[in-house]
Amino acid sequence: MSNKAKREYLGAVRSRYFLAPKSEKQKILDEFCANCHYNRKYAIRLINKKEIVQHAVKKPGRKKKYSHPDIFIFLRELWVATNLICSKRLKPTIPLWLPFYERPISAEVEKLLLEISAASIDRILEQVRKSRKKLGLSTTKPGSLIKKHVPIKTNQWDETKPGFIEADSVAHCGESVSGMFVYSINAVDIATGWLETRAVWGKGQHGCFNAIESIENSLPFKIRGFDSDNGGEFLNWHLHSYFTNRKHPVAYTRSRPYQKNDNAHVEGKNWTHIRQYLGYHRFEKERIVDLLNDLYKNEWRLFFNFFIPSSKIIQKNRRGSKITKVHDKPLTPYQRIMASHDISKRIKNELTRLMYTLNPFELQSCLVDKIKSIIALV
Repeated sequence: MSNKAKREYLGAVRSRYFLAPKSEKQKILDEFCANCHYNRKYAIRLINKKEIVQHAVKKPGRKKKYSHPDIFIFLRELWVATNLICSKRLKPTIPLWLPFYERPISAEVEKLLLEISAASIDRILEQVRKSRKKLGLSTTKPGSLIKKHVPIKTNQWDETKPGFIEADSVAHCGESVSGMFVYSINAVDIATGWLETRAVWGKGQHGCFNAIESIENSLPFKIRGFDSDNGGEFLNWHLHSYFTNRKHPVAYTRSRPYQKNDNAHVEGKNWTHIRQYLGYHRFEKERIVDLLNDLYKNEWRLFFNFFIPSSKIIQKNRRGSKITKVHDKPLTPYQRIMASHDISKRIKNELTRLMYTLNPFELQSCLVDKIKSIIALV
């Protein structure tokens, strides 16, 4: 018996049941349970219902606030332009990118975009989200006896002040580490998240030293500490002398062997800022080094440092076996520098003047074009 037939049968049974004497009610109930295969208690509840709703009428809810198509179009374009960042980081990106948006949008839509929550962004973009996950190859080799002269970092730094750097090398080796290919030297400031990257040919100590020297000259603050893994490109006498034999020596430290989480800040940037943009291709042409450095020194550093926010863990709470992490409000490295009391006003003014000359959509478009031209050479 179909559900529709059962509902019709229930209506006929109800009319008989309530008019019948008590002796007949038991027979009607037995007949109803046998025909519909219902449990007796469930059948009694059905019969005693005050009314049977044939077609449930949904109560109208609150009118959708973010149903305007321009909201979806803007969020989708922004999400793609920022390389699919999460909604909690996408929300503070909206006021940074919105003034440069080329499509005309109304004042009402602009107000809604500035008020939208991260949860609403998730709901709006739910249908267009895609997951991507890839695995890379490690090319880190243990350093030499210089390890004895470079202490392991044991959280002795004041990481609230800009200038304490974590560095790592990213191998653009494809599926094989044989032969020569391009590496990216990635350096991240722990306090502000400021990013500087340089490309080198191979992992030679001289090339890596020049890359780190170039990175230091591009930073808007002085280096106070430098921490890396145990690879020979970082643990060498060139860098040891460079950091220690100066008027104000730099705290030159290394992570524990095989403990990748010791350099968690730069390891995270290796994925979000390099692998998600350049992928896992093999760059085995030396001329790609110059093309990458042209990208890294211009659009790359401006795009990530001025227009891509990130959040930092400020607290960890343990309850039994569960650890709950508390993050701060997502901010761009530029915004963190402007909020820092350890950066001079002159540097802040220079960065602000530079900020007003930039357009994130143009930077992103130029960045993508350069990446495509590099990938075309692979």
